[in-house]
Amino acid sequence: MERASFITYKIAVLSSGHSRGSNLSAMHEYWKKHNLPVQIALAVFTRADSPAFSLAKNLGIPSFVVSAKDMAGFEAEVSKLCIENNISLIALAGFLKQLSASFISSIAIPILNIHPALLPQYGGEIMYGMAVHKAVWEAGERESGATIHLVDPLYDHGTIVASQKVAIDTCQSPEDIATKVLKVEHQLYAKSIYGYLTK
Repeated sequence: MERASFITYKIAVLSSGHSRGSNLSAMHEYWKKHNLPVQIALAVFTRADSPAFSLAKNLGIPSFVVSAKDMAGFEAEVSKLCIENNISLIALAGFLKQLSASFISSIAIPILNIHPALLPQYGGEIMYGMAVHKAVWEAGERESGATIHLVDPLYDHGTIVASQKVAIDTCQSPEDIATKVLKVEHQLYAKSIYGYLTK
């Protein structure tokens, strides 16, 4: 068990209306279990009927719904909430909208995303979630995993912060790959965010 410091790092999590909240929950539980000074001080969702929204409320995480139909308005509201809550880092968890270059540069705090694959060829505007696992399956890859990177104006690209691979040669379907990779994501994301904040 790691010793907690006197600083508590406050992070924000952005999730879409389709998010189940598994990464958000895994982060919350990991930092709590290991007594680490990181907390989700702000969770922003694009829809109130998101399964992740209900989960966050049940976990006692301050949660807000901000529509992403108008991205400029969404980004302005997120920026305001981050300032008001003294946020040190933004983590994307199932957020599928592309943040603008001006937001990424003006927010002045790191934004991290997790991508369910190791290789850059499995990234891009249409390459997220199950689409990634299907592409990895069809390509006959023997390994997959998760990659955490800083967000830049190109969707799902940026400086790599951490990655972890997993063998998938025994998987029988893209769904099997998704299950294996999700376990990697849950172990890697919270640990890597803490490491990034304290590096």
